[in-house]
Amino acid sequence: MKIMIYSTPSCTFCVMAKEFFKQNNIPFEEYNVAADLEKRKEMIQKTGQMGVPVIDIDGSVVIGFDKEVVAKKVGIKI
Repeated sequence: MKIMIYSTPSCTFCVMAKEFFKQNNIPFEEYNVAADLEKRKEMIQKTGQMGVPVIDIDGSVVIGFDKEVVAKKVGIKI
């Protein structure tokens, strides 16, 4: 399973999403779209918007951090 999180340092929901993955020992790649212009363009191309976090789970995109939706997509019961 490949998980990518497009985030910014000041985003509270981004921090919550990353903590969720860390607490459940799920590896992820993080991209700071405030600093990485190429990843920002990639995120906008995937979603058509600027909001973060954008969580890409094996090509399935979740915009924002909805714990229940993310847990279901990664196979965790909460």
